[in-house]
Amino acid sequence: MHFQWYPGHMTKAKRMMQENIKLIDLVIELVDARIPLSSRNPDIDELGKNKARLILLNKADLAEDKWNDAWIRYFEEKGFMAVKINSKKGGGLKSVQNVVLEACREKTERDRRRGILNRPVRAMVVGIPNVGKSTFINSLAGKACAKTGNKPGVTKGKQWIRLNKQVELLDTPGILWPKFEDQTVGLRLAYIGSIKDELLNTRELAAELIKFLCKYYPGVLEKKYQIGPSEDPYRMLEDIGRSRHCLVRGNEIDTDKAALLMFEDFRGGRLGRMTLEYPEEM
Repeated sequence: MHFQWYPGHMTKAKRMMQENIKLIDLVIELVDARIPLSSRNPDIDELGKNKARLILLNKADLAEDKWNDAWIRYFEEKGFMAVKINSKKGGGLKSVQNVVLEACREKTERDRRRGILNRPVRAMVVGIPNVGKSTFINSLAGKACAKTGNKPGVTKGKQWIRLNKQVELLDTPGILWPKFEDQTVGLRLAYIGSIKDELLNTRELAAELIKFLCKYYPGVLEKKYQIGPSEDPYRMLEDIGRSRHCLVRGNEIDTDKAALLMFEDFRGGRLGRMTLEYPEEM
């Protein structure tokens, strides 16, 4: 499969981030804990240089905990502060403000020496589409101050959100880079839903995910869908469709529907906690 997706609003978002970066003290980057590296935008390192940095491994409840911890160590060794969170259920959020203040401590102390007191830390929240930025901000603020959605591209413009006297957040639209130099990155992003499903060949993508799961999580699909093993991913997709009664006229199997059903189960964690990439690969 070939992935290429860069809507016009993402070009505009990148330009907006470049304009606003001088206003902020800290870049908070959300990544998906299942693919922490593939869900990072390489542009953000360039945009955020000379700023304090915090990486949040969101949806940590959907990834294997041992790999969450391994990724935290990986990012800390690279010089980032890193925390695993679950924005939807609030896991790990209590520690975020303290980490934010710790990340900006030098800047706060510098302000104090200059006589600037009680100026809030300003943090820009960034990340690719569908990693859960708006849900994170709403959960942290305790109210629906940013729009949320389970489809990429919901946040279209910038919003300032005042959490309290100490911290203000700048929400930004999710941005992807103009092209995927490594198509494996594109595949992983498609698996978690950061690329709109309607732009993809659903059956082909499902077959790739089935191959991955059979290799790294053997038996999971067979147990979930009560099907037999097969070396042919398309055969397994048909079996999933048959098991879940994804049928069209004439009793034929609707493999597109079966694929979407499997993606919903995978993305919702109903196949179990799964990590799709590992620090030792890097």
